[in-house]
Order: sequence, then C-alpha cells, then structure tokens
Amino acid sequence: MNSGSRHSEHGIAAARRGAGAFTLVEVMIALGIFFMAMFAILGLVATSLRSARALQRQPVDAGMVAAEISLTNKLTEGLETGDFGELHRGYEWSRDIYEVGTNGLFQVDMIVQRRSDGAVESKLSILLFRPESPQGSLSRGRLQ
Repeated sequence: MNSGSRHSEHGIAAARRGAGAFTLVEVMIALGIFFMAMFAILGLVATSLRSARALQRQPVDAGMVAAEISLTNKLTEGLETGDFGELHRGYEWSRDIYEVGTNGLFQVDMIVQRRSDGAVESKLSILLFRPESPQGSLSRGRLQ
C-alpha cells in the first residue's frame, strides 16, 4: 500500500505541475494568433491613414506659379493671369513682372486667390536674373 500511495501522490503532483504550465506548442499557437491580430489591426490603421491623407485638401501655393516662371530664360514685363485647371478648381493666379535693374534683373510678384470671393490665398515675390530678356521700362527698352 505504501508503494501504491507513493505512486498516486507522485501522479497527483505531476498532474498539478502540468496543469499550471503551458506547453511550447500552446505558446506558439497563442503568439501566432496574437501577431495575426496585430498585423490585421496595423493594416487597418495604415489604410485609414492613407484614406485620410487622400481626403485632405491640398494647399494652393504661389510657389507653383514661381516654379513655372523660373523655367523660362526670357521674361517680358507685364501682368499675366491664369488658373490651375483641374488641379485646384476655383483658384486663379496673377503675376506682375517688372525690371528692377538695368542688367536683366526682374521682380515677379505673384498672388493666388479664390475666384469666388477674391480672397488672397498666397503671395510671393521673387527676383530673377534673366539677361537674355528684352529690356524693360527701367532701361527704357535700350540695350546698355
């Protein structure tokens, strides 16, 4: 009896010890489920952020007009106007080009405004050195 009770006590202790711990297979399955859930949540967050970014209104900036005028080698004094087409509906731009130095230095003042109420959205002034340009009002059209 003594040996039988010893085996049964040993078996109960082993069962108690095994009931409180997880096996390696159980831990691996739990980690797999956890990471699948985390990647699914991260995927949803990334998709939501991408959608929110696409819905944001892109700001209209006079820098777009400046980028266009900076590509030319020759400037002519005067006032020019235009719009942004499909890119920014409801906005228009104007730029005033005038000579500020007899050596081909021009100042370009740009304004972007809403077409509906004329509210100014953005202003920018830049200086451009374009010696190949026709002489302006400062040099009175004469070559120096």
